[in-house]
This record gives sequence, structure tokens and C-alpha cells, in this order.
Amino acid sequence: MRDFESFIDHSEGKQRDLYLFLHHFFTVKIGMSCKLRFKIPFYDHKSWVCYVNPIKKKGVELVFLQGKKLSNVQGVLDARGRKQVAGIYLNEISEIDESILYEIVQEALLIDEALFQKLKHSKKR
Repeated sequence: MRDFESFIDHSEGKQRDLYLFLHHFFTVKIGMSCKLRFKIPFYDHKSWVCYVNPIKKKGVELVFLQGKKLSNVQGVLDARGRKQVAGIYLNEISEIDESILYEIVQEALLIDEALFQKLKHSKKR
């Protein structure tokens, strides 16, 4: 938590508001843990699930590490030509539809759990 507090101290305006909102969403509502990696917040379940990346003082991109495996039935994820990750650009809290975010996160957690089980099973061999 101290790492996140230190990180947030260097943020301001809408980015700060978005970081705080998403941090509360992931840690309190979903129960994920947060750790700063590469100087940005990553949210974990069994492994790294997503991270919040600043976009030049304008907003943030919420990036899912297994984003290309997500169904994206909501149509909000953008891979931007990346091979594995996909994200959502956010400029203001008012843009966030919590029910859609919740659906995406639940699917990401299922994928994370499946990958963990597959890795765990392969190590037993």
C-alpha cells in the first residue's frame, strides 16, 4: 500500500482520480492485490492481471495482460496491434461503466486462474 501511496503522491487531477477509483475497485471490490512494477500499479490474482498506465497527463489506459484472450463482447478493449495485451482508455471517472468493467475483470480472473492451474499441473509432471 505504501508503494501505491507514494505513486499517487506524484499524480494529479483526473489521472489521480482515475488511479484512486481503479485502485479502490480492484483492491476493495474485487479483492486483488496491488504492487508497483516498472513504476506503475499492477493488480494481481494468481499472476499479473492488469495494470494502469498513464497517458501523458490526459488519462490512463487500463491494460489487461491476457487482453487478446478476453472475449471483448463489450467492445471496449483495444489491442492497438499488440500481440497479447489489450486496454481501455479512460479520461474521466464518468466514462467508467462499472458493470462492464466488472464483467471484463471477472473474465480476466477466470483466464488467470486457468493459466495458473495449467502451469501448476504441468509442474507436477
